[in-house]
Amino acid sequence: MKILVTGSNGQLGTEMRNLRTAHAQHQWFFTDVAELDITDREAVNAFVRMNGIDLIVNCAAYTNVDRAEEDEPTARLINAQAVENLALTGCRIIHISTDYVFSGCESVPCREDDPVAPATAYGRTKLEGERLLLVACQEAIIFRTAWLYSPYGNNFVKTMLRLGNERDELRVVYDQIGTPTYAADLARVIMTAIEAPEWHAGIYHFTNEGVCSWYDFTIAILRMAETDCRVVPIRSEEYAYRTPRPHYSVLDKRKVKTTFGIDIPYWIDSLSECIDRLVNTID
Repeated sequence: MKILVTGSNGQLGTEMRNLRTAHAQHQWFFTDVAELDITDREAVNAFVRMNGIDLIVNCAAYTNVDRAEEDEPTARLINAQAVENLALTGCRIIHISTDYVFSGCESVPCREDDPVAPATAYGRTKLEGERLLLVACQEAIIFRTAWLYSPYGNNFVKTMLRLGNERDELRVVYDQIGTPTYAADLARVIMTAIEAPEWHAGIYHFTNEGVCSWYDFTIAILRMAETDCRVVPIRSEEYAYRTPRPHYSVLDKRKVKTTFGIDIPYWIDSLSECIDRLVNTID
């Protein structure tokens, strides 16, 4: 197949690049905004026609939650209208969405068909992108994920490692519960979906296994890095959030495991792999 990966300079896009050598039977096209502006429908159509693209993996997104509240039109342009542009090419699509489509007030893991109720501009625009995609492309696969991190770009793990080396103490919320997602693991499941014997269109949830708070996550990060920094648990109201964060956003992954026959690594194990890569790699 000829496969286009958009947003290829980001965390997930970079992990997709890392897999291409092992999947060299496909012809890969990796683009970011400098090579292809996916908000430009004519440019998208021209690129797809010129290169004979069969499948698009959309890793591009506007993910700054606070900035989206201040500039929802731009977030919508990238998270919704650009997704529709990709869908209207006629290609099969694999698209990445988010736990923020839910209210964040649930008490049990969210299933794919549970009611959605985004509480933020980011969540609203991502949900709009999902809906536009499913209308325009019957063959779409959507992976909702959460708490994404990797050795690349800006993410919570790298921020905590930096701050842990700069400060004697970190104050981290303990009353927001979810599951970290190692971008390399998400890239692997995307590849599994691409190469499955049958195409399984639909919405799926994917994170690593297990649950934790941001406090627990930070403790694990700093211990693995052998960083001597005290971590103090605080409540959400003690942290000056400009935009509300989900208090509970654990995703139910039974559907993705059953459909694709995969085992999902425990979040601690995947975090250890990422920390090892960070220690041995200069980003």
